[in-house]
Amino acid sequence: MWTLQMSQKIEHNGIITHIDGKAMQVSIVQVSACSSCHAKGACSSSDMDEKVILVENNDQSLQIGDAVILTGESSMGLFAVLIAFVIPFLLILFILLILPAYTTNEALAGTLALGTLIPYYLLLSLFKSKLKNKLKFTATKV
Repeated sequence: MWTLQMSQKIEHNGIITHIDGKAMQVSIVQVSACSSCHAKGACSSSDMDEKVILVENNDQSLQIGDAVILTGESSMGLFAVLIAFVIPFLLILFILLILPAYTTNEALAGTLALGTLIPYYLLLSLFKSKLKNKLKFTATKV
């Protein structure tokens, strides 16, 4: 379960599934708010999903199968939402507002607006290593 504490940390329980030198994979179960509801059996909204998070292995005593707590800054989550959703949305909106001044073809305007996401995500991929440093979890043995 994700928890936000007073120190602005996000914590999630997980299990180490793979260790490769300085990196390890931690499996977490992502649960929607509905999945803990008593009526989830009668509702089609509930879902659970297993995610694998890559974490730096700074503690050599950790082994495969160990239960760990993943910790990250809450600002990390806000930054991820900003670059993954907010900026692309604003980019598309901006292009859709500008293009009608240059063309009356709405299909072309929509295609060009969506096409602006290609260079945006290519640019993000160029800065992958910097983003990894900014968006990283630490693992602590339970």
